Amino acid sequence: MWGGRFAQRPSDIMQAINASIDIDKRLWREDIRGSKAHAAMLAAQEIITEADNQKIQAGLDQIAAEIEAGAFVFDVGLEDIHLNGEAGKRLHTGRSRNDQVATDFKLWVMGACDDAADSVRDLQKVLVNRASDHADWVMPGFTHLQTAQPVTLGHHLLAYVEMLERDMMRISGAGGAAGDACPLGAGALAGTGFPINRHATANALGFLEPAANSLDAVASRDFALQALSALSIAGVHLSRLAEEIVLWTSPQFAFARLSDAWSTGSSIMPQKRNPDAAELIRAKAARISANLAALTAIVQKLPLAYAKDLQDDKALSFEAFDAFDLCVRAMSGMMETITFNRDALREAASKGYSTATDLADWLVRELAMPFREAHHVTGAVVKRAETLAAATLAELPLAEFQAIEPRITEAARALLTVEQSAASRDSYGGTAPVRVREQAALWAERLADTD
Repeated sequence: MWGGRFAQRPSDIMQAINASIDIDKRLWREDIRGSKAHAAMLAAQEIITEADNQKIQAGLDQIAAEIEAGAFVFDVGLEDIHLNGEAGKRLHTGRSRNDQVATDFKLWVMGACDDAADSVRDLQKVLVNRASDHADWVMPGFTHLQTAQPVTLGHHLLAYVEMLERDMMRISGAGGAAGDACPLGAGALAGTGFPINRHATANALGFLEPAANSLDAVASRDFALQALSALSIAGVHLSRLAEEIVLWTSPQFAFARLSDAWSTGSSIMPQKRNPDAAELIRAKAARISANLAALTAIVQKLPLAYAKDLQDDKALSFEAFDAFDLCVRAMSGMMETITFNRDALREAASKGYSTATDLADWLVRELAMPFREAHHVTGAVVKRAETLAAATLAELPLAEFQAIEPRITEAARALLTVEQSAASRDSYGGTAPVRVREQAALWAERLADTD
């Protein structure tokens, strides 16, 4: 393409570091789509003849058919996807590889964000179904990984539905941002002297408008940074759920069991059931964040406009989206088939005097006691229960309560089961089964509208 300026061919090592076709060939659909729109615009503007346009269109269609059939040979000697194929030498009129690659990459990110958002929706549906099935299953709620208050398993699962909704919005927003401004026609960095119609190509490719500044059009990759940022945050949420799966399926917790389809064994220990998929989600989430950091580091030091450093933007983005797709699908598979141990969940919820706050609330509500004083009284009751080795506050004899606060009645003691505790948290957004069922039904309806 640029050989007229040089008397000597590039060295093999130079060609190896410079070529990106093994990565770029993933952009072939977007490249052909952009090229077809550009050729049609050139013909409409009478920059090329309609006959040339028809030949170019036919050639591009032929290349697409050959790629689909696996018959097209990508030539590493042509550096990248944008030089592969002989669809007409007039096609490059009025554009540069710089605006072409930026356009192709934006189109790819737009589609990848749509796919990622859809996969998040699928996972949400799985979690909503499981939450509805376990709306009244009591489990321990934790702070500092210490037993805090009883919650319901359905409530716990719906927390991830909420997180994933924000993730879906961020991912969709990143795709939308990529589609705001079309770089095609910006040229290498300064635009072109040909009378092109950039609004026509932007419209044909689904962008809102052409990029208004040619330097920004070819130099900016914030659309990719935004997409990887959204994936990175979503990956954090997937990793948190993965970590809970690892904990819950351990014999020490025994809250849940992964199906055989989502468990692995050990080469030496026959009894092992390893949650490898969950562990790999944690690792891949870290790699997605690392790819975001790498792309940020690449872009942040570049003066305007284009520099070859940007060639690595696609490899980092492709890997991040591929990893995210695997993570979401694996999480959907695990959560759809995981089984929970109701007895183990309830037993764990009962430990650690998890209903102590319910006693403090009763003292405030029924005796008009200031909460600070109620907190102190309840702490003394918990200390007494520990001294007597009472497993739960509900098992502590009423006389022991009244030895600390004589006005405590059997009605207060009856509220201190984990079921009563969870049921009492019926404020909006609370863990009570009635609220969980309401939220699960709302989510099911909302997600059904996205089908």
